[in-house]
Amino acid sequence: MIHALKHQSLFRPSSRPTSPSPTSSPDSTMVIDKSRPLLSFRRPPSSSPATSPSPPVPLVQDGSYLGALSLRLSEAVSSALAQPTGPAAPNESVGGRRPIPAGRGHALGVLIASELNATRNNAHLQRAILRSLHKPLSVLLTNLSALLLPLLSSPMFLQPSALTTQAPSSNGMQLHALAVVNFSGELLSSLNDLALGLEHDVRGDGLKPIREGLVSLIGRVVNLLIGGIKSDLMPLIEALESPASVAVHKSPTKTGPVLHPSIIALQSLMPVYTRALARYTTTLPSQAALATLLISVVWRALIALSHRPVILPSPQTPPSNLPQMVPTLSKWQRVSSGNTPPVTPPAARFTFKLPPSRPPSPPTTAVTSTAAADARELYNLLSLLPRPPADSEATKVAREAVDEAFAVLKALAPLLEAIDNPFFELNKSVEQITAEIDSLSDDLPTLIALPVLLRTRTLGRPSTSGASTVASIINIPEDEYRKSCLAGFGRAEQCGPIVAQNVLDALHALPGPELQSFLVNWLEIRVGQLDH
Repeated sequence: MIHALKHQSLFRPSSRPTSPSPTSSPDSTMVIDKSRPLLSFRRPPSSSPATSPSPPVPLVQDGSYLGALSLRLSEAVSSALAQPTGPAAPNESVGGRRPIPAGRGHALGVLIASELNATRNNAHLQRAILRSLHKPLSVLLTNLSALLLPLLSSPMFLQPSALTTQAPSSNGMQLHALAVVNFSGELLSSLNDLALGLEHDVRGDGLKPIREGLVSLIGRVVNLLIGGIKSDLMPLIEALESPASVAVHKSPTKTGPVLHPSIIALQSLMPVYTRALARYTTTLPSQAALATLLISVVWRALIALSHRPVILPSPQTPPSNLPQMVPTLSKWQRVSSGNTPPVTPPAARFTFKLPPSRPPSPPTTAVTSTAAADARELYNLLSLLPRPPADSEATKVAREAVDEAFAVLKALAPLLEAIDNPFFELNKSVEQITAEIDSLSDDLPTLIALPVLLRTRTLGRPSTSGASTVASIINIPEDEYRKSCLAGFGRAEQCGPIVAQNVLDALHALPGPELQSFLVNWLEIRVGQLDH
């Protein structure tokens, strides 16, 4: 018995108790999807959306708060410029480095905002935080300048100088520089939201040099890229001043207006320039460079179109490639003189004439584009380019200046079309013509409308090419006149009254009948308006 009590099997159940049988219900029945394999080692995708990174949590404001904040800001600056993980695209790797990813400047600004907002009710602690920002932001500005210096000094940075239809994408160096621009713009946007580094430093944060340094970095990159576009765009705009003939096929159907070769080239380039400028001018400081480019291009187009000379139609002459028509004698009129043998007919006369393998190409004719058609199409093309935003107070003035320049270019086309119309003066008195011209040129500067009237109608007579320019009337060289009076919208507005009065005095010195010209009446109205 004693040995039997020591045996452990007496205190252990002979068998494991059976589990209760599960109750089956219609809802608990397992449905096997035969389309999926039974053995799957993949984790099923989560149905919950991806969580966005949580905002930074402010530090605990204890005795070591300022030291911990300085360390945190230094780490944030270092991580902002750290290399991103993952493989790089073939066209964005420069020296084994990748561009700064988008959003890092905004993340740094959010960190600064969270610490300042947490100490909103403690003015002394806020000033201490602002002082703690000087060192890490100065280090950040130095590192950004070091990143840009080898990029901007490389001759490959502007290769090509502007994007083309063959190369519509930026090269690797431009992508790295634009990444620095975007980072600086994001950080500047955060400083604007916090009212830090402003021109009038009320709080005394001392961050104005940081703001100016970021703006300078943006300007160094954007000005170079926009300058490349301007250097390629200006020659096409300046070529509009010279009339050009285009070969057009004669067709019974009506086609569109004939355009200048520069306009045809801009039709393919303008979408590329639009995408490039939209990428270059994402930051607020870059809007000033964009406005300067648009205004200068529009002004140069106004000068070119308004000063285009008129090509008088030449008398019709037979084409040089046609054979001369020589009268021939009939076989009854052929008289052999002396011992001259009869002319043997050519061998081609006895061969069969087969139809040509392909129909002849339609005949072409040389047509010169009109300044009015070119002005309308150029306005439509330039309207594709981005403009400074109108909803921002910082860019409101720049947007108004750009809109005014485009309004002048739009108003030039109706004046050109009316003056070039040969029936414009038909059955109209001088007073009626003057009133209509004054209405068409109401939005145009005097120095833009005046050459249009001079080049098409000189005192009621058609002008010849190269005669009766504004510079020749006031007796100064053409180059000097353009440099001193046509340098821009503001300069033209200043010189407009003086030039108009000098031209009017020169016209008054002509014989009496010419004083009834609509040009004299229009100048008298303009001078009277400008004097007031």
